[in-house]
Amino acid sequence: MIISSAFAMIEIVKGAGLLIYPLGICSVAMVYIVCERTYALRKNVILPQDLVDAIIQNKPYSGGRHSVLARILEFAEEHRQDEDAVKAFARLELNRMERGIPYLDVIYAAAPLIGLSGTVTGLLQVFSQISPDTGLPDPVAFTRGVALALSATVIGLSIAIPALVGSGYLQRKVENYAVQMDSLLERINSRRVNGRAPAEPAAAASR
Repeated sequence: MIISSAFAMIEIVKGAGLLIYPLGICSVAMVYIVCERTYALRKNVILPQDLVDAIIQNKPYSGGRHSVLARILEFAEEHRQDEDAVKAFARLELNRMERGIPYLDVIYAAAPLIGLSGTVTGLLQVFSQISPDTGLPDPVAFTRGVALALSATVIGLSIAIPALVGSGYLQRKVENYAVQMDSLLERINSRRVNGRAPAEPAAAASR
């Protein structure tokens, strides 16, 4: 059964024709982006809990070295009088977190269209094999040809659906981080205005 399933998959791939190559590229890119961004957007890499607790509880900053929040805190300590610069730096960090995610939108839009193109091309080949004498195709060959032609659309959809889900999940994750970082920046700015500077700035923690 496993062998027959493997042969069936090979036939489906063959049915996509040359368009299996761009579909394969889309598939590899989708898997890489989803896995890489999921790993890169871990909470302890973006907003370490010890740093978040220190900001909320008005305690000296410590821990969370090399995290996104630590870099923002370090920049804030170096630009105490420029609140706009700190917010701009935070937006830059958010932009870095979104790296690669827009490509998922391209993939889930392009993959079905590429698959549909393969299906149309396959159907044209099938209908071109109609016998000029009878005006009818061979029923077995016709049915098999249509099934293989539709395989390109199936492959395209099987790539597009995970790309759509992955894009939505990752974008929502970045949006949640953005909301949390905005709230933390407000606390950092109010803390600076009130003159309660931390004893251990993030600049020291990240060095």
